[in-house]
Amino acid sequence: MKSTTLAKLMAILLAVVAMTLFSTVGLQAAGKTTITLKGSDTMLPLGQRWAEAFMSQNPNVVIQVTGGGSGVGIAALINGSTDICEASRSIKPAEIDKLKERFNSSGVEIPVARDGLSVYMNEQNPVTELNMVQLKAIYTGEVTNWKDVGGPDTKIILYGRENSSGTYSFFKDNVLMGEDFAAQTQTLPGTAAIVNAVAKDKNGIGYGGAAYAKGVRDCKIKKDDKSTGYLPTEENIKAGTYPLSRYLFWYLTSKPTGDIKKLVDYALSEAGQKIVREVGYFPVK
Repeated sequence: MKSTTLAKLMAILLAVVAMTLFSTVGLQAAGKTTITLKGSDTMLPLGQRWAEAFMSQNPNVVIQVTGGGSGVGIAALINGSTDICEASRSIKPAEIDKLKERFNSSGVEIPVARDGLSVYMNEQNPVTELNMVQLKAIYTGEVTNWKDVGGPDTKIILYGRENSSGTYSFFKDNVLMGEDFAAQTQTLPGTAAIVNAVAKDKNGIGYGGAAYAKGVRDCKIKKDDKSTGYLPTEENIKAGTYPLSRYLFWYLTSKPTGDIKKLVDYALSEAGQKIVREVGYFPVK
């Protein structure tokens, strides 16, 4: 009987402690600001690093960072489910129209970093450079054998991003000039998956952000057959000599205020741009 009474008392005590802890956590959470970033998989590691550094200095702020692709991030911005969209491409006119319809604003575009979109080659591939015409011919399916661009007599295996990706859109607009990708292009969910595939496939070719080029080799890219080939380095991006350089953006529905403005200011600060370099991208200025 005594043991039963003791057990009941212990249960009550544990319940009280649990309720106290729950209330404390609830009060703490209520006192914090939550900021959401969603979009570009290319920018995902950069957004995560910015978030970690900012939260360490601002314990009253919780930042949630997720990927899914630039198109997914812009859609989330339009439907109001994210505070900041991370995008590796510019917002499209039709998307701006949707923002205007919902928020009576065309949105705010903030370039936060620069990138040299890399063309990944397997380290065993002897082809070291391609011009833009050759690259287009490869990805539209006009050229299907490495021998046609100075390589071995083997089939070219194409890897690319899904159509919700800003990198997909940038490549299609600036390399394929609006034409469709070859039907044999293997679509993979994320740049890391492309890098992994090319690293394992000596006949593979892929594309994506410069920061992901680990275990593969960057291909030099030439504007045309008579030009010099360049790699996506900071020097070449700044000089404008690498043909596939681009800005990485944050999009908001309106001018940032409060903690969101503090976060934007941090990303553009010297400390924030140092993180850009550490991740493998390039400062915005």
